[in-house]
Amino acid sequence: MIRWVRFNAVGLMGVGVQLAGLALLKWAGVNYLVATGIAVEMAILHNYWWHRRWTFKERTRGRESSLWRFQMSNGMLSLGSNLVLMRVLTGWAGVPAVSADLVAIGLTGLVNFWVSERWVFLKDHGPSGSSAAG
Repeated sequence: MIRWVRFNAVGLMGVGVQLAGLALLKWAGVNYLVATGIAVEMAILHNYWWHRRWTFKERTRGRESSLWRFQMSNGMLSLGSNLVLMRVLTGWAGVPAVSADLVAIGLTGLVNFWVSERWVFLKDHGPSGSSAAG
């Protein structure tokens, strides 16, 4: 339960990073889809840093490849869903970019936690080879 709370706290900070990045890039005249892609990647790197150091700090197995796994799972899921939903909501339905981005972020949170818990931040194994409590 603590990990779920931490994951969501980091996610909320990441939402702030993503929305601020999107708003700044839009203000600078960047196309909303390009701005979305850049803002999502900013949030992905922010969230990885905090998850590695706080949410999943006790998990050290596979640490050297956890950024790659995070990018391939949470990153690709977040980027893909955000770009598709932004195209539909903003491009076709005319929903403001920041509002549409909030919808896209909310729809991917549960899946991202599950993938992080099961694949990105691997549980350490004790001497007997069984997973340590985490």
